[in-house]
Amino acid sequence: MIRNLSILIFIITMTCITPFAEAAFIQENSIDRTVASLKGKTSLSEMLVNRGVKQAAAFWTAQDGTDKDFDQFCQTHFCRNLAEKTLLFNRICENFEIIYGHNNRISIELQRPGQVSGYEQTLIDPLFSAYNGMSHFQEDMFASKMAFVIILNFPHFTLKEKQHNGNRWSELEWGFVRLGDVFTSRIPANIEQNISNVMAAANRYADNYNIDMEQVGSYYNQFYWHTPTPLISHWGLRDELKAAYGDAVNGVEKQEVLYDVMKRIIRNDIPLDIIKHDKSYKWYPSTNQIMLNGIEILSEERDSRSRYQYLLDFFHAEKAADEYCKNTENFIQRKFEEEYEISVSDAEALFHKLLSSPQVQEVADLIQKRLGRKLQPFDIWYDGFKVRGSMNQSELDRIVRDKYPSKEAFQQDLPNILAKMGFTPEKAALICSHVTVDASVGAGHAIESMMRTDNAMLRTRIGADGMDYKGYNIGVHEFGHNVEQTISLHDVPNYFMRGVPNTGFTEALAFIFQSKDLELLGLTAENRLMDELNTLDLFWNCYEIMGVSMVDIKVWQWMYNHPHANANQLRDAVIQIAKDVWNQYYAPVFKVKDEPILAIYSHMFIDPLYLPAYPIGHIIDYQLESYLKDKNTGEEVTRIYKMGRLEPNLWMKRAVGDNLSVEPLLKHTDEAIQKVGAHKNVTPKAKPSKKK
Repeated sequence: MIRNLSILIFIITMTCITPFAEAAFIQENSIDRTVASLKGKTSLSEMLVNRGVKQAAAFWTAQDGTDKDFDQFCQTHFCRNLAEKTLLFNRICENFEIIYGHNNRISIELQRPGQVSGYEQTLIDPLFSAYNGMSHFQEDMFASKMAFVIILNFPHFTLKEKQHNGNRWSELEWGFVRLGDVFTSRIPANIEQNISNVMAAANRYADNYNIDMEQVGSYYNQFYWHTPTPLISHWGLRDELKAAYGDAVNGVEKQEVLYDVMKRIIRNDIPLDIIKHDKSYKWYPSTNQIMLNGIEILSEERDSRSRYQYLLDFFHAEKAADEYCKNTENFIQRKFEEEYEISVSDAEALFHKLLSSPQVQEVADLIQKRLGRKLQPFDIWYDGFKVRGSMNQSELDRIVRDKYPSKEAFQQDLPNILAKMGFTPEKAALICSHVTVDASVGAGHAIESMMRTDNAMLRTRIGADGMDYKGYNIGVHEFGHNVEQTISLHDVPNYFMRGVPNTGFTEALAFIFQSKDLELLGLTAENRLMDELNTLDLFWNCYEIMGVSMVDIKVWQWMYNHPHANANQLRDAVIQIAKDVWNQYYAPVFKVKDEPILAIYSHMFIDPLYLPAYPIGHIIDYQLESYLKDKNTGEEVTRIYKMGRLEPNLWMKRAVGDNLSVEPLLKHTDEAIQKVGAHKNVTPKAKPSKKK
């Protein structure tokens, strides 16, 4: 039974201050008159009337009409009872699914030539990819006054209010609240379009930023890659570095070369001849020399249109929107409090607790023992706790290519993957009927569907000779996203409850899928330390990505404190921030200072402040995996993800019975260190590097 929403919101508003205390155009006395007039015409509480009218008034401008027009609008459109409100809500759900769903599909198709392999590029493709049919959406909704109908009847609630009262809300009430999150700003269309343009340009830059390792030599003039090996920054470079842990002959030397490449990318001084993939040149990233026919040449051209300019473009685009957002001061606050629904300070405290924990040094000592050498900075990506850390990459590639020679083969096998994870054949078939596989130009991604008649997109790299292990590993990760996207669209109580509390929760399921990639291939060997090794692997991943996330946050804080900085100044600041975070959390462990490597992630300039979703996702992942251990994964994943977009801690309590916390991971890491440390090393030792 639906509880009385008017009584519930009356209680809430008596204890919480409305975020719109004053109107910009509609005067306070006019608001009071409207509220007084409405309260006798509705069975909903006076406090609900007051909140809806005040929030609507905050966005009303002279172009929308006079005070009298505003009063008449409220008299006409304010719902008189809960039944009328529910009917209105259901109609809005139907129509917004049409609007969001079809515009989402338009964007997917227009971006296809730049994101999916097999297309001949044309000069107009980037222009189409930047087109955003939703760029005028808010402006149109306000101009037509549909936005005002929604704000008036479905007012916005703050994060604190959701945290305090969410457990008492019904599914329908949560739908009402989530609809109230839709119009919390009135950003002009040109600003929205500029944000889309910046994002499209940055993604094109990243998707095509490949370093062909066949051209790259070591400090000692050794070339370890003898066939074309284009690696995208940063994903491909990082994954190649991880794979080198399985190479007992040249692994460390390869890692040093890859690490030198990464530092050149961060410094933004790679010769353009290398980025253009001119096969005539050989490049030595340790010294930044380039050679042509064995003779050193000077190349004054560098990658001047840098990641830092794209990041700066993002900053200016988002900053231009700040003044039109009523509940938040800046993009940082919008990203955390409105999107993640976790405050910046809470996120930083969560990260700091793990980064500064004594378990970090203990795990590092264990890694050093397993490697048989001193730790080097690139060992933040140590992959040896995974079974595949000691498996031959070529053999993994062969197995995957035999199994998935084409995208069609992978598409057809998706139901089998779900069946192995405990989904019923019927549920597996239903989910997979809403997922479409494409071969990706970039590293891979998943795109959600926003209407139930459409499909989610799974993108990963699939070569002409089939899918290799990296493509498969990414593909399984992205499939986890697709499963969440499908369940949380089709099975949720109402349209505005679709999705999850924040991106960390979809990343969690993607990580769970990815961790089972070898098992899904039938390659997981019995190992009584498997759980402990997985715990250590997750802990070390958190240690790495939490530092990267700290850099991302601090860079945005720096940009807001230095709004007139240019790209070179930003580059210097990013490098210094990365070094500062390294020196605080990593230098005591690695025994080396001023390393900039935490700034390598491409997410920083293609999807700003997305990186914190990963460690949050890792924490959720661990809590979920621990909970799922003795349960049917398919059944529980379906139950959990159909709850929809609750407040994060409430979601966690209902999902696994506990708050979001690093404590379970820290506790089990202690246990894993003791058990794994007491056994023989199962990772082949790599010979120490000769490089000083």
